[in-house]
Amino acid sequence: MITILCAGSRGDFQPYIALAQQLIKLGKEVRIVGNKNFENFITGYGIGFHPISVDISSLNIDPKLLEAAGSADNPIKMLLAFNKMKSYGIYTTKEYFEACKNSELIIYHPGCTIGYFTGKQLGIPTVLASPFPMHKTKEYLSVVMYGKSKPTALNIKLSYTMLQGMLWMASKSSIKSFWKKQFGSLPQDFRAPFEYHNKSEQPALVSCSNYIFKRPDDWNDHIHQTGYWFVEESNDYRPDPALAAFLASGEKPVYIGFGSMSMMKKHDKLGKLVVEAITDSGKRGIVSGFGQPAKLTKDIFALGSIPHTWLFNHVSAVCHHGGAGTSAAGFRAGVPSIIIPFSNDQFAWAHRSYDLGIGVKPIYAKKLTPKRLAAAISEAYNPTIQTKAKMIGEKIRSENGAKDCAKIIINMLK
Repeated sequence: MITILCAGSRGDFQPYIALAQQLIKLGKEVRIVGNKNFENFITGYGIGFHPISVDISSLNIDPKLLEAAGSADNPIKMLLAFNKMKSYGIYTTKEYFEACKNSELIIYHPGCTIGYFTGKQLGIPTVLASPFPMHKTKEYLSVVMYGKSKPTALNIKLSYTMLQGMLWMASKSSIKSFWKKQFGSLPQDFRAPFEYHNKSEQPALVSCSNYIFKRPDDWNDHIHQTGYWFVEESNDYRPDPALAAFLASGEKPVYIGFGSMSMMKKHDKLGKLVVEAITDSGKRGIVSGFGQPAKLTKDIFALGSIPHTWLFNHVSAVCHHGGAGTSAAGFRAGVPSIIIPFSNDQFAWAHRSYDLGIGVKPIYAKKLTPKRLAAAISEAYNPTIQTKAKMIGEKIRSENGAKDCAKIIINMLK
């Protein structure tokens, strides 16, 4: 049994579902450990699931803390938000530890470092699997500072110290408390374990295309980045008849959806804003995650949850908050990106798409207006941006990130 430890939102789980799918194809039994609310989502792909019984709602976490974490638009705010949230990790640490017992291998998200120390304690090999580049390099800024700081040698070094420090902070205190209670003392070499993954029996895997952020030449040979990890959706997926009819009734629409950002109370007027912007741009549009906004026209279709890997192949441009998974799906589709970053690493994907010429200049969420969004939508139809987006999309589709990384894991176990 291979056990994958994951945490976060629905988008955070998707790369690990993709990796699990490929491991299952290679004959391995796999289960994902995570928040109980994701059970149906994960088992729907035929993947085993081990639920963590506590979640955000049962812990009664202060909504203001969640809002701060989801709206941290600079590195200092990110650190403060992570520091305030860390105390809640203690409630899940023991369950993650127990879930790893009797595993053949532990694969862990960088926010679940309990996986590394559990593996050391139980004699089980571990693999760090990251949804973004996070290992130290001198070549470019980390995803928490890319686009927001000048890429000087000092800033680059600081950016990785900050990124790894934030991820370590998310689990350090809870592991420390649990370990002392369970074993009487701290684990050996108790510090951020990310750079420990530098040998063949303990590799690190990264879900990222080399056409978006090239694998740095100064990484060691046991850090593997071979492409994004995309979930394989069922071939029998059929869209809602109303959506299919809308798509067939005119030119390809622009997609606009901000994921969990649109559900935050401080952003409850986004639906009205995006409808106004689409109308002003003169384009057809699909809006997702806003319910049924007022003033919808025959040229704007509102929907709920839908696989991005399917939908993005039927639109002319994608506008979203810049989550790593949503960004990857947009890049892969080969259509221009309009990224409105709200917090954390979203700024990196927004600026990177602009730097590569496959997206428009980012509009930070706090500066978003109907007029600015309408102008960005129009700019996305620039032929140069469209051509570059199409070319990079083709290159990304030529990669087999999840499949290649699954093979690396199988070879390691042999």
